[in-house]
Amino acid sequence: MKPNEKKSVFYAITAAFLYAFSSPFSKIFLKHVSPTMMAAFLYLGAGTGIFLMNILTKKSPYEKPLTKKEFPYALGMILLDIAAPIFLMIGLSKTSAANVSLLNNFEIVSTSIIALFIFREKISKKLWTAIILVTVSTMLLSFENSESLSFSFGSLFVILACISWGFENNFTRKMSQKNPMHIVILKGLFSGLGSFIIAISVKEQIPQLKYILGVMLLGFIAYGLSIFFYVYAQRTLGAAKTSTYYAVAPFIGSFLSLIIFRELPSATFIIALIIMIIGTYFAGENSK
Repeated sequence: MKPNEKKSVFYAITAAFLYAFSSPFSKIFLKHVSPTMMAAFLYLGAGTGIFLMNILTKKSPYEKPLTKKEFPYALGMILLDIAAPIFLMIGLSKTSAANVSLLNNFEIVSTSIIALFIFREKISKKLWTAIILVTVSTMLLSFENSESLSFSFGSLFVILACISWGFENNFTRKMSQKNPMHIVILKGLFSGLGSFIIAISVKEQIPQLKYILGVMLLGFIAYGLSIFFYVYAQRTLGAAKTSTYYAVAPFIGSFLSLIIFRELPSATFIIALIIMIIGTYFAGENSK
């Protein structure tokens, strides 16, 4: 593995670690903040935090600004980032945080398939194996229990979020050679503002200031900094490979959820976890 690739792998894993805080702590805030408002302030926190970082840090002469050429991808990124977190927060409000954390791995599948069929990235046999295993694991987690085989309404929204982020990851990949701070600021502020307008239009209540600040701080850490490192990783690894390393996030998130909420895992959850670990192993092997 080349030095640049090793650094990119480190960035991808760092991004995953930071994003892992999202599901369990968002679950806590959802008791006081409605789903669309939550999505709005998560992204506003990401954009605002990185904007302040951009002001305080020394400008790099090597970073290129966004141009008109990237406008279609930037617009698509913003619209998808309005939809995806809203879907995720609705799903999180209707199923366990641990389940949501693992279901987030479906983002690997959607990102890779979109990268292959639309953006023509190459996918190896090992990555296909990982995609199949993650899909099986996701299907297991999407049912409430094996006896009734009743589909989880919350899981459906999490999968919709993953598909949206799959497209968004590929759009972001098209801009990854540009300044990552500018990408996160654009993504955070405009996606957050769009979600806020939707929240107001459906008459969701504006939360108390302490919850707004808490959600924005979470957004800065789990979205802003995470996306910042994710964009850097995509420069070298591409969309599909970066998403495979990012797959460690759900495992960290699930572990945090089990500790915070004392959510005892079901047999189905354990089986799905084992299958997903194997799938993630093959995904990692693909990148060697």
